[in-house]
Amino acid sequence: MPKLTKSERRKHPRVTQGVPIALSANGYDFTTTTQNISCVGAYCHIDKYVPPFTKVLVKMDLPSVASNCNVECRGVVVRTEDDRNSGFNVAIFFNEMKDLERKKISRYISQLLSHGSSLLGS
Repeated sequence: MPKLTKSERRKHPRVTQGVPIALSANGYDFTTTTQNISCVGAYCHIDKYVPPFTKVLVKMDLPSVASNCNVECRGVVVRTEDDRNSGFNVAIFFNEMKDLERKKISRYISQLLSHGSSLLGS
C-alpha cells in the first residue's frame, strides 16, 4: 500500500485516478476525466484555455463498490498549463464544498488506497 513520505508537505492524499468530471466556467461546459484527485482539488485536461482565478462549478461521479456517488462543489482554477499535444491541463482548488461532499471524496480515496492505487500526496 502506498504511503506518504516524511518529507511530503501535502496534507491530503492525492491519487492518480481518472474520475469523470464536468466543469462549467464563463458560459463554457467541459466534460473530461481527472488525472489526479484529492479532497481539496483535481487536475485534469480540457480543450479550451481557462485563466487562473476563474471560478468553476464542479460535478463528479465517483465510482464506488456499491454505486456511483455524485459530488458537486465550486472551485477555482489555480494553474493552467499548455499541453504539448493539444489543449490545457488545469489544477482546480475546491474552495466551496460542503463537508459531506468532501467526506465522499475522502472515502473514495481511502477505498483506492486500501486497494493499492497510485498515491501522489496532496
